Amino acid sequence: MKTIITFGTFDVFHIGHLRILQRAGQLGGRLIVGISSDALNMQKKGRMPVYSQSDRMGIVAGLKCVDSVFLEESLEKKADYIRQFNADTLVMGDDWAGRFDSLSYLCEVVYFPRTPSISTTSIIEVVKGYK
Repeated sequence: MKTIITFGTFDVFHIGHLRILQRAGQLGGRLIVGISSDALNMQKKGRMPVYSQSDRMGIVAGLKCVDSVFLEESLEKKADYIRQFNADTLVMGDDWAGRFDSLSYLCEVVYFPRTPSISTTSIIEVVKGYK
């Protein structure tokens, strides 16, 4: 059985998140999702997520296309996570295109196009405007 792995913050879950996870799940038999820790999100984006890491893990774990979730604590550990879960394919959004090509010695690396006109950051900005 083929194992697919992907990573993300998955904060303020939206249709773009769902679509990339569904597409990733269609590539193989088992989908494993690394959810960025609160600390990693702070490091990457300079802000805490709206939802806690445990809430985000619960939301993603509840999707029928997802078989398992784990907490991603470092971008530099992607190779370790790929080995740990014996992943055959790494899926990332194309906003990361080329960034993980160096991992192609471990598994196939695939970048999916993002859903146009939607992002967590833009949703948060719209919500902030409704104070």
